[in-house]
Amino acid sequence: MLSGRIPPVLRPEHPSARPLGGLVDAFALEVVRGRVDGLEVTGITLATGDLRPGDLYVGVQGQNRHGAEFAAEAAEAGAVALLTDRAGAVIAEDAPLPILVVDDPRAALGELSAWVYRTTEEPPLLLGVTGTNGKTSTAYLLDGILRQLGLVTGLSSTAERKIGDLTVVSRLTTPESSEMHALLARMREAGVRAVAVEVSAQALSRHRVDGIVFDVVGFTNLSHDHLDDYADMEEYFQAKLPLFQPDRGRRGVVSLDSAYGERVVESARIPVTTITAREGVDAEWRVELTEEHPAHTGFRLSGPGGQSLETRVPLIGWHMAANAGLAIVMLVEVGFSLDVIAQALGDHGIDAYLPGRTERVSGDRGPSVYVDFGHSADAFEQTLAAVRRFTTGRTIMVFGADGDRDATKRHEMARVAAEGCDVLVITDHHPRFEDPAAIRATLLEGAALATNHPAIHEVSPPEAAIRVAVGLAQEGDSILWAGPGHQDYRDIRGVRTEYSARDEARAALREAGWPTR
Repeated sequence: MLSGRIPPVLRPEHPSARPLGGLVDAFALEVVRGRVDGLEVTGITLATGDLRPGDLYVGVQGQNRHGAEFAAEAAEAGAVALLTDRAGAVIAEDAPLPILVVDDPRAALGELSAWVYRTTEEPPLLLGVTGTNGKTSTAYLLDGILRQLGLVTGLSSTAERKIGDLTVVSRLTTPESSEMHALLARMREAGVRAVAVEVSAQALSRHRVDGIVFDVVGFTNLSHDHLDDYADMEEYFQAKLPLFQPDRGRRGVVSLDSAYGERVVESARIPVTTITAREGVDAEWRVELTEEHPAHTGFRLSGPGGQSLETRVPLIGWHMAANAGLAIVMLVEVGFSLDVIAQALGDHGIDAYLPGRTERVSGDRGPSVYVDFGHSADAFEQTLAAVRRFTTGRTIMVFGADGDRDATKRHEMARVAAEGCDVLVITDHHPRFEDPAAIRATLLEGAALATNHPAIHEVSPPEAAIRVAVGLAQEGDSILWAGPGHQDYRDIRGVRTEYSARDEARAALREAGWPTR
């Protein structure tokens, strides 16, 4: 179990106290019980498990319980006051804390957190990336290029939170707004000058980036995903658009590689520039492949006024070159010249490590084995095509599907997987509270819809599945294990069990007598 290994919330090590009365006055909060005179606040949190002495505890209505129910526990942990809604004030009336009331505490949380942590005072360069696929890759590429430019950087992604050389595993793609502002405050202490943030649709819908105005925001693409959270693709698309409004971003860079890009441009109320890696698409910036190699992809980026740069990204596939181009243009929009970026990248190209993004774990002999975080049909299609390009033998794919997540995409994921491989191994991923056998059955139905008919194996659990795949593979074959990527656990009936696909793949290769990296 990983209950003791849940990643920590990164907070400032030396928080500055602010008067609670000042917070009340700044946001016209109603004090329904107790006095705030003389009290100071040094932090803010939604979770009693993360609460520290001096915090303002925020109690919101959750899916099953109201956070105000834990007000007494928060007081014992050192909270100075409770902020909640009127229903929460009634629930917590016996708790020994001053109670502050606002109509929607979650909607207010971002601005309140920015005030508590002073994150609007001399902020670093802030770069936000949204889209279905490529958010994480683009954020890491931004971080890598910024480091090559000589800046101390910060990163918030699906995979990790990074402050300079400090790295912790992420809990959510985008943290709660109280955690986000605490992270920014910690970054300020460390002298961070630029921050790349992966911004999910859920982060925008659930107020997780409130109180932040990005200097530049980027859009990668949109494809079928997250329809467990949104009613349909239109609602999912609309959830992305607030990032391109003046209260969220100052400038934007939009990829036109998916049909939704043009609609983002039309809806944006900030200045935007466009980029594409597709033939026949009219954009201000263009990415053209110049070299495809098993270890990297070379490309040329050209833009307005005859600007041009040639470099390479340490990943395979045109879509990774497109992500890199987007990252570079975002940096141009924030004020770096293309010539300065080219000089920083030098002859070796972008220096970035992307955990679990088409990550090769195999050695120089035997089958090539890639572990990837992709978990949508579009991601499968792009990554399989990239792997096949460098495969002289057969392409073998291993994948499962998340339980208790968007079930409407499972048939299409499996169909696309079957279309793009020679051998398909269907296994488990995070079943959560679903029956993993039922999930696999749905995936088998989807695979049967393909016009291509690979050899199909159903193998559970995934530890056995990767060993079956490696056992089937020969020199010149490639194995793509999609889904787990960088994650270090499996979620089975609410229990996070320690697990690493990268480690399992390496172990399977060694057991078969093949080298690893």
